Amino acid sequence: MEGEGAKKYYSIADYLELEAHSEQKHEFRDGIIVAMSGGTIPHNMICGNVFYALRDKKKKGCTVFNSDQRVYFDEINHYVYPDTSVVCGGIEVSGEDENAIINPVLIIEVLSDSTAAYDRGEKFRKYRSLPSFKEYILIDQEQPIVDTLFREDGKYWRMQTIVELGKKVPIYSLDIEILMEDIYSEVSGFKEPQFKLDLQ
Repeated sequence: MEGEGAKKYYSIADYLELEAHSEQKHEFRDGIIVAMSGGTIPHNMICGNVFYALRDKKKKGCTVFNSDQRVYFDEINHYVYPDTSVVCGGIEVSGEDENAIINPVLIIEVLSDSTAAYDRGEKFRKYRSLPSFKEYILIDQEQPIVDTLFREDGKYWRMQTIVELGKKVPIYSLDIEILMEDIYSEVSGFKEPQFKLDLQ
């Protein structure tokens, strides 16, 4: 969406108009519109597995959203589309966009080579700007490895890595567990892990 030479900046209204008529999703980064690439087959399978596992186990009063759900960050004027997000309690939306949530408790991203650095770095910093945000889960699509980060006491983040299919992934914000086998159900062609350590 960038022209030659100087970057072109768009309003939120421009962005929402584009999203309403585009088959492709875009992020909005304080005036810059960035097209999102499509996911691989394993990526999409894992996203579906996680969505339905959470739907089955979630607490009453919590709502699970798939990757079509926008999240808005008022503090930095950004929109993103997490792979999965969960809101517990009332759903709060942006004043600019009634279809963008602003109070997710849990966000899950399925990593790819092209997005892993962004998901672990800049995107995580964006999510941390949300007061409601308590837990971040990063799922490797090429190996059965899941990282969870949970905010304790509203300040410090505790990280845990779960390796291998026989394990369970604790989701502290929902007080549930999900089997690694359920996350990776029907996904094949894993790369050989570079390490085989139980880091729980």
